[in-house]
Amino acid sequence: MYVASPGFSAIAHLGMEKFDIVIIGSGPGGYIAAIRAGQLGLKTALVEKDKELGGTCLNVGCIPSKALLTSTDHLMFVKKEAAKHGIVVDGARADLVKMQERKDKVVKTFNTGVRSLMKTNKVTVFEGLGTINAPGKVSIKSSNDQTQEIETKNIVIATGSAPVELPFAKFDGKTIVSSTEALEFTEAPKKLIVIGAGAVGLELGSVWNRLGSEVTMLEFLPRIALGFDLELSNLLQRLLTAQGMTFHLETKVSAVKVNN
Repeated sequence: MYVASPGFSAIAHLGMEKFDIVIIGSGPGGYIAAIRAGQLGLKTALVEKDKELGGTCLNVGCIPSKALLTSTDHLMFVKKEAAKHGIVVDGARADLVKMQERKDKVVKTFNTGVRSLMKTNKVTVFEGLGTINAPGKVSIKSSNDQTQEIETKNIVIATGSAPVELPFAKFDGKTIVSSTEALEFTEAPKKLIVIGAGAVGLELGSVWNRLGSEVTMLEFLPRIALGFDLELSNLLQRLLTAQGMTFHLETKVSAVKVNN
């Protein structure tokens, strides 16, 4: 029997469950690794600190941003291109509530799909924060502060990414937001400054520009979309500029002042 001292959680050491491989993080790296390990016959565990599987990409990144991009692309077609095809739509406008509902439904569908794949491939899912305590030992602390420890021959760390705060521009969830909050706006901001012209910044900037925001992109480097072919990056910048977005390249943000 293990008795915890006051203020400490108890970890059950007797009968510790053993796995061939434990994967920490259920994003595209983690859940794909878990599926493959299961297919190869390994006893596999997947540890995820959040309630839903899929990580940043599925829940608050690539998938929801592209769902909004698709919806706003349809809006732009109706407003600017439909008439060329003899399709007249008077008074076309965005219903942001419906748009957000569709985005959430897309995410939920993928969440369900990933969880089903875990079941199909016999992957044991643990919800909680995974910590490597020693070689081959992983403790998992749940949201209600319950802790358990599992043993494994191999560990894959696939903890993914998270938005980075600037020391002089802390996220407040209202005026200064991360990409997570920018996916959930209930109305288009009158003006939106996006620091960083990478994939996420460009996608969200484009979405809210299409929905009526005056969007300004600030990028430290001399080009946008680092990692993409330079010719494609330049073409993208021209297209987004024509769409109404403003770019300031080789620009360093050194301070942020919030009024009102």
